[in-house]
Amino acid sequence: MTVPQGYSAATRLALRRESVSGLLRRHLLLILGLACLVAVGVSLLVGRYPASLWTSPGVLREDELARQLVLNLRLPRVLTACLLGMTLAACGAVLQMIFRNPLVEPGFLGVSQGAAFGAGLSILYLGSAPLLIEGTATIFACLGLTVSYLVARRVRYGGWILRLVLSGIAVSALFSSGVGVLKYLADPLTQLPDLVLWMLGGLWGVTWADFLYILPLVIPGLVVVILMRWRLNLLSLDDETSFSLGAAPGRERTLVLVAAVAATASVVSVAGVVGWIGLIIPHVARRLTGADAQRAVPASLLLGGLFALMCDALSRILLAGEVPLGILTSFFGALLFIFMMLSRSIRVQR
Repeated sequence: MTVPQGYSAATRLALRRESVSGLLRRHLLLILGLACLVAVGVSLLVGRYPASLWTSPGVLREDELARQLVLNLRLPRVLTACLLGMTLAACGAVLQMIFRNPLVEPGFLGVSQGAAFGAGLSILYLGSAPLLIEGTATIFACLGLTVSYLVARRVRYGGWILRLVLSGIAVSALFSSGVGVLKYLADPLTQLPDLVLWMLGGLWGVTWADFLYILPLVIPGLVVVILMRWRLNLLSLDDETSFSLGAAPGRERTLVLVAAVAATASVVSVAGVVGWIGLIIPHVARRLTGADAQRAVPASLLLGGLFALMCDALSRILLAGEVPLGILTSFFGALLFIFMMLSRSIRVQR
């Protein structure tokens, strides 16, 4: 941008900064997409074998074991981490707009707690095979959504959004109490450690089978969310206003909710309960792009993938033993939340 010479030096500097800021904003999605691809490549080379913390690409041509480790262990894990972050963040952005509540996250409708209950039930009584745990967790996550929906239909007061909020809270509490009972009944030497580790969240056991397991639900769910982002600005309005503007609020909200929750249930069944990604990343995305869902949802998706990749890489290198992913996402998510609350750009009216 060419700044006219008639302005003062301070004004010209401010105009140049505004120009650069506008350029970055216009190309933000492209920048985030490229950063996500770079993060995937870097994550493949982060680890403790064959060298401490970092694997040189040249080593992969010479060390067969290192090459097999990257292709068969790290690659499916990295891709799953990326999909996990993308799904939770994009679905969090969608749910926060639909429910008009900035504190809503993807496990809000009993999904996460239902998946935790299903995984615990499998570990205690059905077996600890990964696909069995994932299948049971997916079934109970979908059951949590179904029960929340049916309870909301039976409630006789309040609007549809309020009824879903209340039913989701109640169903999550019921499944949480069920998880507590399973912990109490679990064998403390064999079953309880598996259950606790699953609930802390982690990708240490992810294989190609797990990655392929989540694709049939995650890919269609994200496609629906991306395609429907043009309608989310309307669906975030009340029913009368959105209907007068040409939307079918009941049918369209149901479609987006089912797609978002199904994708969330799938990734949660593999990774366990991983918190804060779906809560805080949409706020960061809206700070960068504005409230328009057409840009906020794709930005949330890409930022979520970046955030999950960063936390997963750190979980592998911080300590000799792996740190559960859910601990790191909660830690960094809480730090981001505190930073945003203390930011000078946010004003509180008194």
